Amino acid sequence: MDVVTVAILVTWVAFWVYWLAAAAGVKTASRARWGRLAGFRVAALLLVLLLVRARVLKGHAVTHNPWLEGAGLAIFLAGLGLAVWARLFLGRNWGTPMSEKADPELVTGGPYHRIRHPIYSGIILAMVGTAVAVSVYWLIAVALLGAYFGYSAVMEERYMTRRFPDTYPAYKHATKMLVPFLL
Repeated sequence: MDVVTVAILVTWVAFWVYWLAAAAGVKTASRARWGRLAGFRVAALLLVLLLVRARVLKGHAVTHNPWLEGAGLAIFLAGLGLAVWARLFLGRNWGTPMSEKADPELVTGGPYHRIRHPIYSGIILAMVGTAVAVSVYWLIAVALLGAYFGYSAVMEERYMTRRFPDTYPAYKHATKMLVPFLL
């Protein structure tokens, strides 16, 4: 494995360790659709993809161009940075996709000022960066997880509209779902 692949692997593992540790102390969910071990499932999937790439698909990298590897690494780090920043802003309101907290708050500051689902955006961006730097096969995971996150975002927005009927529609109108200024 080259240095960029190792750096991305180690950073993904560190990210998921942080993500799972940060789940302690969040508000309890009154309803969760994906289960309590969702983080472990996602982390396992990402780890499997990296290990498969490192062992089985060796030699099928997108490029060995150091500029593309560096650009992919930068995109990857920007995506994880966005996800962590958004997670910190949510604080105790964070939960697994489509979970409904017992006493939620509408968070509109930080990354939520422009994007309604910056955690999803950040993880997708990190996966795109991984695809650019490591292997085109990551685009399969991007497509699958992107579809899942899109579905989760729509379901969460229905819940938020019901929970905050006076404020959420205006917030939704003023922001984009996943990509600032575009989508």
